[in-house]
Amino acid sequence: MRFIVIDGLDGSGKSTQAKLIEKRYLSQGESVILREHPSTDNDYGLKAKKALLGRGTINRIKASVYYAMDVIRSVGKYNGQADNLIMVRYLIGIAYLPLPLAKFLYWFFTIFLPTSDYMFFLDLKAEESLRRMSPRNEEEMFENKDDLIKVRKRAMKLAQGWHVINTISTIEEVNDKINTILDEVDKNHSSE
Repeated sequence: MRFIVIDGLDGSGKSTQAKLIEKRYLSQGESVILREHPSTDNDYGLKAKKALLGRGTINRIKASVYYAMDVIRSVGKYNGQADNLIMVRYLIGIAYLPLPLAKFLYWFFTIFLPTSDYMFFLDLKAEESLRRMSPRNEEEMFENKDDLIKVRKRAMKLAQGWHVINTISTIEEVNDKINTILDEVDKNHSSE
């Protein structure tokens, strides 16, 4: 089973690229489960989203805890259930926490949650993230320039060993880069 992770700042194209990857493997006759977090099919995801739309320290803590529970639930329920499991927003969500705590939690979660050679961080600068999010009707607590700059910096420290792809180019160009990496990793896995 391929365990594929697509993470990055809001507006980086995570959902778009995940759907293109899903289409790639479905067209090859493989089964795919695509999970986006926070998800809307369980209480953890719904509570995480509600907290993200709030303000203040308590909502930050709630958002982080419920988000983590939502991801853990998805892994427990769907890991091994298809040829491909694609997770949109996975471990980098902890980059909203202070860096020492984020590093510890990232390390802790990688002990218990799966990782793989198929982990992508879609990168873009805070200004571009805000520009892409401007048409949205709702604003989450971290969707401001200062927080996005801090989160991006922390996320880049956490995403060591991931495939980091700058998403300032077109959707097609980003997808070509991802497909090149998928081809390479698939080839390496088939020769093992």
